[in-house]
Amino acid sequence: MGDFDKIWREHCEDEQTLSEYASAMKNLADSHWTKNSEGEGRIEWCRSVCQEYFLDGGMKRMLEKDERSAALSTNLTASASAQPTSTIPSSIFQLGKMRLLDVGSCFNPFLKFDEFLTVGIDIVPAVESVYKCDFLNLQLQQPLQLAGDAVEAFLRQLHNPIDALPAQLFHVVVFSLLLSYFPSPYQRWICCKKAHELLELHGLLLIITPDSSHQNRHALMMRSWRVAVESLGFKRYKYVKYSHMHLIAFRKVSLATTSDLVSRNYPEMLYIPQDFNSNEEEDCTDIPVLPRSEFEDDQLAWGFTELPDTPYDSDSGESQSSSVPGFHELEDPILLQS
Repeated sequence: MGDFDKIWREHCEDEQTLSEYASAMKNLADSHWTKNSEGEGRIEWCRSVCQEYFLDGGMKRMLEKDERSAALSTNLTASASAQPTSTIPSSIFQLGKMRLLDVGSCFNPFLKFDEFLTVGIDIVPAVESVYKCDFLNLQLQQPLQLAGDAVEAFLRQLHNPIDALPAQLFHVVVFSLLLSYFPSPYQRWICCKKAHELLELHGLLLIITPDSSHQNRHALMMRSWRVAVESLGFKRYKYVKYSHMHLIAFRKVSLATTSDLVSRNYPEMLYIPQDFNSNEEEDCTDIPVLPRSEFEDDQLAWGFTELPDTPYDSDSGESQSSSVPGFHELEDPILLQS
C-alpha cells in the first residue's frame, strides 16, 4: 500500500497541474454540462432535496418517523412515547438561509440560488468566489455560540485561504464528484467524518459519485458505502442512480460518533473499483494477453447496452437484479472479508 498522505501532499503542491484541471472542469461545466441535462441535474437534484427536506416538511416527517421507530423498539406505543412534534421545525425559514458548504466546488454552482448561503472550497479554485482550502487537512474548532443571523455574518466575512472552521456550522455539506478523487478509502472516510462534525444536528450530507455502469453493477459497493457513512451517525434519506452517477443524501442523526470505527474496518468500506488496480500491471507488458471467451464477449457487449436512459430512484437502496441469463456480478472484495 502506498503512502497516500505523501501522494496527497505532492498532489496539492503541483499547482500547475491543479490549475489546468480546474480550468478544464470550469470549461466542461460551461461548454458541456449546460447543454447536458445530467450534468446540470446533479446540482438541481441537490437543490430539490434540500428544499424538500428543509422547506417542505421532509425533516419533520423523518424525525416523526424516528420517534415511531424508537417507540416500537422499546415496546412502547407511539402515542405514549412520542415527543411533541411542535418542537420540530416544519421549515428552516425561521433560521434564515440554508448554510451550504460545497467541497471541491471548483466554480461555485450553488451561488446562483438565493435560498443558500454558499461557501465553496477547493484546493485550486476556478473562480474568485471559491475559497482555497484543503478539506482533508481542515482544522475543526469549537461550535459558534451565536444566533443564526450572526452565524451568517461570520460566513460572509471568511478569509481566504480557509484553514479552519467551527463545528456544527452548516445545514448542508455537498461532495459532488469529490470522494473518488482521493487515492484511498481512509481519506474518503476522513472527509465524511469532517462533514459530520461540520453539520448541525439533522443536517444533510449530499454525495455524488461517478458510475457509468448499469444500475446494479456496483450495488454491493453502494451498500458498503451506506454502512460506512451511517456508522458515523447518519441515516440515508434519498438515493438516485443516474446514467453516469450515484446521488445519495444522508441526514445527521447523532452529534457524536463511535470511537472504535477505524479498528472495525469501516473506513475500508468506502472503496472504489480503482482501489484494487495493481501497480504490478505496469510491469507486466511482456506477458501475453489471453483472448476472451465467447461468453466474456457476450457479457462485455451486454454491458454497453445496459446504460440506463432514465434515472433510477430508490428509497430502499436495493438495486434491481439483472434479468440477463448467465450474467454474474463480481463478488464484493470488502464484504467478503467481513
